[in-house]
Amino acid sequence: MYLEGIILNAITGRIARNGIPSNKRVLCAALLLVAAAGLTACGGSKEKKPGQSLASVNGEEITITQLNEELQRANVQAAQQEAASKQLLESLIDRQLLLNAAAKEKLDRDPKVVQAVERAKALIIAQFYMQKQVGTITKPTKEEITEYFNQHPEFFAQRKQFDMKELIIATSAMTPELKAAMDGAKSLEEVAAWLDTSKVAYNRAQIARTTADLPPELSTKLQSLPKGQLFIIKEGDRSLLIQITDVKDAPQILAASENQIGQFLYNKKSKADADAELARLRAAAKIEYLNKPAASGSASAAAAASAPAAAAPAASDSNARGVAGLK
Repeated sequence: MYLEGIILNAITGRIARNGIPSNKRVLCAALLLVAAAGLTACGGSKEKKPGQSLASVNGEEITITQLNEELQRANVQAAQQEAASKQLLESLIDRQLLLNAAAKEKLDRDPKVVQAVERAKALIIAQFYMQKQVGTITKPTKEEITEYFNQHPEFFAQRKQFDMKELIIATSAMTPELKAAMDGAKSLEEVAAWLDTSKVAYNRAQIARTTADLPPELSTKLQSLPKGQLFIIKEGDRSLLIQITDVKDAPQILAASENQIGQFLYNKKSKADADAELARLRAAAKIEYLNKPAASGSASAAAAASAPAAAAPAASDSNARGVAGLK
């Protein structure tokens, strides 16, 4: 990961500093593939790259073909092509300089580098395979979008907004004494005063969340609470002490929701197809678990390991929360 970060920062840093947008996810995959090819070829015979040469770095040519590839993967808008081309060319030079320096130090032979390159190569090839398999998915129809809108009024027509105040503390500070103080407090300010007296560090925040942003069970629970109610949510190593300050209607009409619903349904279908393809491959394969203690929970572990190869970005939690997964 260290090497991946160095290469990515070297290539994308100049673009970010000059305000030219880039799709880092896609570009990262391209960079890793190029890095794999470049590092494994270090020290070998030099082949002339196809395309018109734009620059030469210690004898290594950078061509218009390479630049066009970077422009395409960075998804640069037409109006910014000229400025982006100049910056991407400099970034390609930076990348070649890094590869040359790595070759001099024989980093391509370092076991950690070889392992990272092989892993990146495997992930990229798997991802491209999955994109090919699910790449022909049709966009949701107007009827499908409307049906989803009507089936989920809690996200749209009957959407509610919760205005809340928060005190954020370390979960380790959530003592029985603090819970007792919250039970007896009538406002978050009283809790903050107790924290000050007890010398417990905290941060403040004011947030607004809608029923489309929250898991359904939490939305239902919040709607049942009276205004001013205090409650606690634990998030790993931090805990949120929250007070509801207002609950109000925040409906959203179909016209304003179509693009969001359409993208959500497309992502959901892509994920379903990706899962089906993985299931098909597993069913057709002979899989043997040779390390029996590690085989427990193997299905979930395999699913997690294959996650980067999936083309659909929608996660199961996002699906459970409806279109909130797109925000």
